[in-house]
Amino acid sequence: MKKNNAQRILMVTSECFPLIKTGGLADVAGALPLALKAAGAETRVFLPGFPDVMKATAGAKRICKLGTIAGGPAQLLSYVSKAGLDVIILDAPELFDISGNPYLDEKSQDRADNHLRYAIFARLAADIALGKLIDWQADVVHCHDWQAGLTPAYLKAETGTAPKTIFTIHNLAFQGLFPKDIFNGLGLPDCYFAADGVEYWDQVSYMKSGIMFSDWITTVSPTYASEIQTDEGGMGFGGLLASRGHTLSGIINGIDTDIWNPETDPVCVKGYSSKKLSDKAVTKKALQQKQGLRAAPKAPVFCVISRLTTQKGLDLLAGAVDHIVHLGGQLIVLGSGDKTIEDAFLAAAKRHPTEVSVTIGYDEQLAHMLQAGSDANFIPSRFEPCGLTQLCALRYGTLPIVGRVGGLSDTIIDTNAAAMQAGVATGVQFFPINQTTLAHAIDQTFDLYAAPRIWNKIIRNGMKQDVSWAAPAAEYLKLYKSV
Repeated sequence: MKKNNAQRILMVTSECFPLIKTGGLADVAGALPLALKAAGAETRVFLPGFPDVMKATAGAKRICKLGTIAGGPAQLLSYVSKAGLDVIILDAPELFDISGNPYLDEKSQDRADNHLRYAIFARLAADIALGKLIDWQADVVHCHDWQAGLTPAYLKAETGTAPKTIFTIHNLAFQGLFPKDIFNGLGLPDCYFAADGVEYWDQVSYMKSGIMFSDWITTVSPTYASEIQTDEGGMGFGGLLASRGHTLSGIINGIDTDIWNPETDPVCVKGYSSKKLSDKAVTKKALQQKQGLRAAPKAPVFCVISRLTTQKGLDLLAGAVDHIVHLGGQLIVLGSGDKTIEDAFLAAAKRHPTEVSVTIGYDEQLAHMLQAGSDANFIPSRFEPCGLTQLCALRYGTLPIVGRVGGLSDTIIDTNAAAMQAGVATGVQFFPINQTTLAHAIDQTFDLYAAPRIWNKIIRNGMKQDVSWAAPAAEYLKLYKSV
């Protein structure tokens, strides 16, 4: 039975924090459903049963036996976290019992059977939404990125009434491209392999499927929504997305402000707030010690928490490390990605062992400590759909230094003359994204840091920003109703 006429939302996503995470998609899929629930929606998350998920949801209850899928047994499980996250898990070991990255193999190449894995996942998502597998039907199916991109196509192919679909593009760079000969195994109508279907340059694109067959498209910031409708920013889909511009909108992401809270975060040696900014220095000292850096309370500590890729502009930052150290700053890097960029940062750490620390990989606890103990956070992206790191930085009183692109330009107010005069600046923006402008942004940050009264005003402005999911969740609810 439907509860109090609440909207029933099925989230279809390949990752969801805290169950499994490779990037910002997981944070969105873990926090948005809870915000929607708080606003009155009945939201369930459909998630693949990767090993991390199965381990985190031990004791989940079976709600549907699916028989044999991909040569092995499969079932649907139901799990509700302590926070109230309601999850449906596709337990299909032949598909999802894989080690490491859920998308890439040990050579960092796309897994050869990704097309099968996410086609079956999308097909079952459609069947759940239609009420074919469990005693529950969705009013709206909210699909995230290419891994869920076939779900709108399967629902559109239904002959009866089907739920409405929303497709959110988190990063257009990942498009789910596969050879055309996989199409016959998808179970879609033959006419769907066409220019107005899933066909993309004689291949099958799961991302294009989501764009073509959803009732509405969203992306994670208004500026990125505009950028992807251009040839330059559309990554091959600019014209298509422009043609759907009347059903495309951008909604800024939020963060879980209970998890990201400097007053209660256990990594903080001493909790702090905008009214007690001086207490941030205690965690800064502990961070310097933990990462093997010189104890230097007056030196600005910069951090990076990111995939180390050219998209993120971190090749540029790797070339600016010596400049930061020369000016008296320290740098702590946490992330992994392109080996050339990893090696460049590691080489910088060898040159400056007391001023630069590099951790290759990802550590959630260290990520929190970097936000809490650093003075500034680099996000020098060449393009950025939204970004969550800068929102966490605002929350923790850590100055964001960002490229003026996508969601970064929507969430950070630059320290330009007008903003400084109005007293509303929250960070440093730079554009175009190149070595010269980045160096200027670094110099500007040092100048601001040397003026504590001005610096603290900017930091407090940032900490006052509402970066929670409350406003975005209200926008999504309004969108669900409109479709």
